[in-house]
Amino acid sequence: MGAPARWAASLLAAVLLGGAATGCTGSAPAPDPVATASAVSSSPQPSPTDRSPHGVLLSAQLTLHDARRAEFRAVLGDDRAKGALFWAPKTVLKYQSDLDARLLMVLDTSAYLGGDQATALRLNGPHWQKFAGGRAPYAGLIDRLSPVVAVTAAVAASDPVPLGEEKLLDSTVERYRVTLTAERYAAAQTQLDPARRQALESALGPGDVVLDLWLNDRDQLVQFRRAAAEVDTVSYTEYGSSALSVQAPAEADTADAGGASPPAFP
Repeated sequence: MGAPARWAASLLAAVLLGGAATGCTGSAPAPDPVATASAVSSSPQPSPTDRSPHGVLLSAQLTLHDARRAEFRAVLGDDRAKGALFWAPKTVLKYQSDLDARLLMVLDTSAYLGGDQATALRLNGPHWQKFAGGRAPYAGLIDRLSPVVAVTAAVAASDPVPLGEEKLLDSTVERYRVTLTAERYAAAQTQLDPARRQALESALGPGDVVLDLWLNDRDQLVQFRRAAAEVDTVSYTEYGSSALSVQAPAEADTADAGGASPPAFP
């Protein structure tokens, strides 16, 4: 990682740790980002307040940290889908594929699949099947959809390229492009455990990952396109909306999978 990206990652860590410290009784004072910057280098470096490509991407990362949720529409390979994704404080996903009548809902470490008549017939009544375990189910799908994963990879790239203004969904947005290896894309995801990073790297496949990001005038990620083993395009709306909600199905309408692994979906 180049010096600008290391500095940006250090500043982001200071900001996030500072936010966490304010919610803990008796914790040490949050580090001062300005003081941290001075300690690292006296020369100008990218920050969330500058408008260099690295600075803008770092600002987008901080915006995601504050938003915590969004609606999405996605084209993942051959599948089209829509839904909602919460990336903090816990992972929650609602995913409706155009290729499958079933609905997928993930709430932290539990997944619910079904909601359709075919599932009710297969389960002799309940419309949903519940899969529970110690790890987050459908993590690979979540990482393909996550704006946090995409922007974290972009921040880690050494040479983000601004491609100028474009019109997207009746809005004017700024487009940026980064190119990095699958190994570096996955290694940047320090918020994920090692097994999940390895799975992400494998899913991206060999060769470079070309990642385009479209940001609005509030540095919100409106859309990204990732070209790797497959080409994924995900767009986002309703950042941080309190109207977004994903609820577990009624227990009486749910059949437990009894320790079985969740099936591939879609």
